Amino acid sequence: MTSRREFLGTVAAVVPALRWQGTGTPANEWGTPVFDLHFHLRPQPEANLTHLDGAGIAKANLLTRGAVLPQVKAMEAAAPGRFTWFNSYDVSKPDAEQVLTQAVKDGAQGFGELKFHVAADGPELRRLYALAADLHVPLLIHFQEVDHFPNEGTWSTGYARTFESILKAYPRTTFIGHADAFWANVSADYRNEAAYPTGPIKRGGVTDRWLGDHPNLFGDVSANSGNNALSRDPEFTADFLKRHQDKLLFGSDCSCSDGHGAGVSQANNPAAARLAGKCVARETLGVLKRSASPDIFRKIAWGNAHGRLHIQENA
Repeated sequence: MTSRREFLGTVAAVVPALRWQGTGTPANEWGTPVFDLHFHLRPQPEANLTHLDGAGIAKANLLTRGAVLPQVKAMEAAAPGRFTWFNSYDVSKPDAEQVLTQAVKDGAQGFGELKFHVAADGPELRRLYALAADLHVPLLIHFQEVDHFPNEGTWSTGYARTFESILKAYPRTTFIGHADAFWANVSADYRNEAAYPTGPIKRGGVTDRWLGDHPNLFGDVSANSGNNALSRDPEFTADFLKRHQDKLLFGSDCSCSDGHGAGVSQANNPAAARLAGKCVARETLGVLKRSASPDIFRKIAWGNAHGRLHIQENA
């Protein structure tokens, strides 16, 4: 693992090559600038921009965990205007609220990715739901009920059964849903039987209904989970994007090395083999562009994230 000192030393060496020369944000190949809500900070500084540039992405929200402020500041210095960041921390630890409050003071614009082996309506996450409301920041949650590989465990469990009560109990909190259980539950017939169900979607799934019923719930379309939900039933997808055009946010959650599918794009997740060798960012942007009008595509790819995260839109 790259140490903090090694990371900062590498940044200092490569800043001249990394520094973004653009003024404003280019529309690029997608016809509109793209903001990636779900981009995990990579240990090699240059790898962050290699993926963004390769996939045609103008800006990204770095998902980080723990004490990462020096790394984030180094990336912001290397490419001014291209990064924002969320922070996460072990929700079971007693100092979680203190650590995340300090992260927001340091510039983090939200909590996430919150991916822990706890219940979605449990006390560990409830205290962060309240804290996010008090600090006026959104939080991004990974919901998963089915193992991707033996003994992986599940994350933020009980989504379909309990999460509507959370949406009602914390009306001032902005929730961004993500991952398997969130996206599989667009279909009313989902019963946690598979990570990524296939075939036509049955109307009336809880995620579909809650996006319409609760103003504090938003959807992050990243990863195989979001791509799978958008790809499995084109007729449903076109209508879904139209109905929820103000509630959906583009994200990639892609680990390919170059924005074109090189390297490992779905590491340690055999169930997501359908996207092996592909760039998840490119695949999902393609589905969105084919399924939505230009105005709706721009909202999902750019405008909604700026509206929710209060980032100044300069394009």
